[in-house]
Amino acid sequence: MNQVMAKTNLKGLSPDEIKEFLAPFGVPGYRAGQIAGWIYGRGVSAFSEMTNLPKTLRDRLGEMAEVQSLEAVETQSSDRDGTVKYLFRCAGGALVESVWLPHGYGNNVCVSTQVGCRMGCHFCASTITGCERDLTAGEIVDQVLQISRRLPPDERVRSVVFMGMGEPLDNYDQVVRAMRLMHLPEGLGIGYRNQTLSTSGIIPGIERLAGERLPVTLSVSLHAPNEELRTRLMPVNRRYPLARLLEACDRYAEATGRRVTYEYILIRGINDSPSLAAELARRLRGRLAHVNLIPANPVPERRIIPPGPAAVEEFRVVLEQSGVGVTVRREMGRDIDAACGQLRRRAQRGK
Repeated sequence: MNQVMAKTNLKGLSPDEIKEFLAPFGVPGYRAGQIAGWIYGRGVSAFSEMTNLPKTLRDRLGEMAEVQSLEAVETQSSDRDGTVKYLFRCAGGALVESVWLPHGYGNNVCVSTQVGCRMGCHFCASTITGCERDLTAGEIVDQVLQISRRLPPDERVRSVVFMGMGEPLDNYDQVVRAMRLMHLPEGLGIGYRNQTLSTSGIIPGIERLAGERLPVTLSVSLHAPNEELRTRLMPVNRRYPLARLLEACDRYAEATGRRVTYEYILIRGINDSPSLAAELARRLRGRLAHVNLIPANPVPERRIIPPGPAAVEEFRVVLEQSGVGVTVRREMGRDIDAACGQLRRRAQRGK
C-alpha cells in the first residue's frame, strides 16, 4: 500500500526555513522571499495565486507543501465602537478567539496563543476549561492575517497584542517565532515596538524574553498590590510571588529600555478600594512603569462585576497623585462577548 506523505505547512516558517525546504529541489533561494511575501504579506494560501512564481514551481509546491489557514466560524461586531470579535477554527477543530480593535492611531489586533489557558486566574473566562494545546506560530500569525484581509484596501494592522486566550510565555518558542514573522518587511511589517506581550507573570519567560533584546512592550497582569490578594486572584503568584516578579520586570526594563505596563483589572468589592490603590502606588513608585486600569468585563461564571465610574476615577487619582503614571483603558466591545474566552465558551455550549 502506498503511503501518502504529509505535506509541509509553510505558514509558520521563516524565509530562511522556506529557502532550506526548497534547496533540495534546486529552487533559487530568492523564491523563498517571494513565497514568504505571498503568505505573510498578502495572506495568500493557494499556490496558484502566487503569480510571480513559475507554474512548474507552483504545481510542485502543491504536491509537497501547503499553507494552512484558520476558518472563520463566527464574528460579533460592537455597535458602540466598531470592535469585532472573531471565533476561528484551527485544523483539528479547536476554537480560538481574536479581536480587531479600531483606534484613532490605527488598527490593533488582539491574538490568542493557546487553546484555553492553564493559569487559573479568577477573573478570566479563558481558563475555566483549562488548556487544550498550544497554538503554532503559523496559527498565531494567521489570526492577524485573517483580520487584515477583512480590512478596507487602504488600511493595515498597525499593532498586535498577545493578550487573548492563553499565557504567551507558557508557549514561549512559538510566540517569539510569531513575533519575528509579524516583523518581516516582506510580510505584515509590524515593528517590535508595536507588539505587546501580556503575561500573568512567568518570571523565567520574562527573563528569557529580556535576553532576546526585542523591544516589545511587556504588559504584566498585576491586579493586586500584595501577595495575599494576588494569590487569591491569580494562583500563579504562589510560584512566582509579586516581589520577585517586580524585580524581574525591573530587569526587563533595564535590558530593553522599555517601560513595563502593569494591567490592573478593577473588580467591585475585591481590589478597587483607595487603600489598595495607595498600596499599589507604594509598590510601583520610582519604577519604569505605567498602570493600565481596566474595569472588569462581567464573567457570569466567576461572579465578576466591574466597579462604577466613581470608584474607577478615585483609584486612578490616588495613583496619579502618588506620582505613578496611569490610564484607564477605554472600554471596547462591552456589548458583545468581550471577556476573553466568552465567545468560545458560548459556541461550545451550543454544540
